[in-house]
Amino acid sequence: MSQIPIIFEDEYLVIANKPSGIASIPERNGSRENSFVGMLESQIGQLFVVHRIDKQTSGILCFAKTEDVHKALSLIFENREVEKEYFAVVKGNVLEPHGIINEPLAENPARPGTMKVYAKGKEAISEYWVNENFKHAAWLRVKIYTGRMHQIRVHLKSIGHPLLVDEIYAGTKNFHISSVMKNFKQNLEEETRPTIARTTLHAAKLGFIHPITKQSISVEAPLPKDFEVLLKLLRKNNR
Repeated sequence: MSQIPIIFEDEYLVIANKPSGIASIPERNGSRENSFVGMLESQIGQLFVVHRIDKQTSGILCFAKTEDVHKALSLIFENREVEKEYFAVVKGNVLEPHGIINEPLAENPARPGTMKVYAKGKEAISEYWVNENFKHAAWLRVKIYTGRMHQIRVHLKSIGHPLLVDEIYAGTKNFHISSVMKNFKQNLEEETRPTIARTTLHAAKLGFIHPITKQSISVEAPLPKDFEVLLKLLRKNNR
């Protein structure tokens, strides 16, 4: 791929904007070169993974440049001294403009590699705000206070609003705006091409105190084009 967009970089760490469709780290039987960390390393040198986001999720990822910085950053994330915010487009109208979801999560033994709400699971806390409601969907800002696997995806499903596109938790591989717009006119190519064909989740904001310089770091990743197109068409359908 072309040059990876760097959001912040100094001699200790780098924060970059991952596109959807690329694994944060090497997949099983996959090469490092084809993962996001590998692609970024080819651009700026050896890196150490601090955290990750799902393959089909876009947005902010932070990497350390040395082992010592990696240890320090990992501790910041483990101690929840980090601010993480996401944008999500979900199914249906979310009537409560703000809510906190405090539901413990555990791996689902019936579906290895997935998670479920489980009373004896690990603590998981998410907070959401409704940015905008549409006829058949809603755009949310979500802040997470814990970093469980698939946390936002499972939490939003638990309140009856799974992501608009989520093959695992919503059973949807893609979304066609024509499916909810009665009079939407499009040519044959547009009919066969989905409006969005990946998880409708974007890691939008990351904030923490730099472990070395002690300066406050707060960065944002702009919405990707497919997200912007989706929101534009959902708004158009509201008229």
